[in-house]
Amino acid sequence: MARRFGQRVLVTSTELADLVGDTGRKRRVLIIVENLPVPFDRRVWQEATTLAANGYTVSVICPKGRGFDRSREIIDGIEIFRHPLPLEARGPAGYAVEYSLALFWEFVLAWRVLFARGFDVIQACNPPDTIFLIGGFFKLLGKRFVFDHHDINPELYEAKFGRRGFGHRLMLWLERLTFRTADISIATNNSFRRIAIERNGMAPERVFVVQSTPDLNKLKRVAPDPALKAGRDTVIGYVGIMGQQDGVDLMLQAAAALLSKRGDASVQFLIIGDGTELAALKRLAGELGLADRVTFTGYLTGSALLTAYSSIDIGVIPDPRNAYNNQISMNKTFEYMALGIPFVQFDLEESRATAADAALYAMPNEPADMADKLLRLIDDPALRTAMSATGRRRAEEEFRWDLSAQQLLAAYDAAFATVDKRRPATTGVRQEKSG
Repeated sequence: MARRFGQRVLVTSTELADLVGDTGRKRRVLIIVENLPVPFDRRVWQEATTLAANGYTVSVICPKGRGFDRSREIIDGIEIFRHPLPLEARGPAGYAVEYSLALFWEFVLAWRVLFARGFDVIQACNPPDTIFLIGGFFKLLGKRFVFDHHDINPELYEAKFGRRGFGHRLMLWLERLTFRTADISIATNNSFRRIAIERNGMAPERVFVVQSTPDLNKLKRVAPDPALKAGRDTVIGYVGIMGQQDGVDLMLQAAAALLSKRGDASVQFLIIGDGTELAALKRLAGELGLADRVTFTGYLTGSALLTAYSSIDIGVIPDPRNAYNNQISMNKTFEYMALGIPFVQFDLEESRATAADAALYAMPNEPADMADKLLRLIDDPALRTAMSATGRRRAEEEFRWDLSAQQLLAAYDAAFATVDKRRPATTGVRQEKSG
């Protein structure tokens, strides 16, 4: 037992071994995410709760924000440690400051978790690709490092700033160092898996695809909110973040083009979410003469979000085609299909592979063509019904969380393979039968 002398705490050699390595307790995981607070980050929360349900001790480090401002709390047995992040970055210099502050707090809190609960594996969720510095440090103490590859930052840099140059090369270098540090990589789709293997030299058997698919037991349609229809027949909706690269301005241009082609269309546009571009988008809606045709709900969660989602008749994914968006999997795609919402999007490679016939595809970055596709769905209820059924079927057969969870658990079995060699068998952890 640790002995206290004055304000100093002396840790016995047995306790230090337990912190640095492990003495037989169940598997312990520390997840670090900088982009969003938890449990707001759906992917991270699904991973954390899945691990906890399978006998892992799970801790999370994340920033404060979006109504989650407590420094430390326990939710569903998962202990969450949150740090301040006062700067919302714009531009390369701003990102450098933001990520440096986050890295400092993550390192401090990692030590706090180590002594409070312990961990055997650190899972880093990017962006940014700097958390490998913490993972690499704790590997010196015998921990393992799992990289959860959320974003392809070199392509994201190019999409945000419209250039490559030094910043792009820096992103590639940080990405490469992250993969070289990682014992296991978790990819969000097959495009990300190829990046891990072909661009960064990760062994294929160490890369697991864990898609950000929803839990179909929780994501179900409810009664719509008549107020969101504003007395009109059809609601065309968007759900998500509103940043520079998310294309919501293109959706507003498509809305204006639709009403220009058919001014009598009984359509209301619904934009659900928040982001750095929200104020600018509201101004743009006014400039395009859409003030009475667009409802901005702001950030929603829980039952309010599900009610708003259920009020949408036709969904929109307006993300423009670029090197980044072409390769990412968007939560909206999975959620629209799970809820049976037919939708229109620009023709993006990974999104088309996921949605197939559950969506109509507009010419990349062409709001006028998106308007045409929306009008087609408005005019053809039978097509909407068929697309709805296709999306729901794909969600049930291929894109549901229990299938992703199997891959997540397999990834952690691989990560713990070397850890488990150093300790006796544990209880409460998923076991595979050998042939």
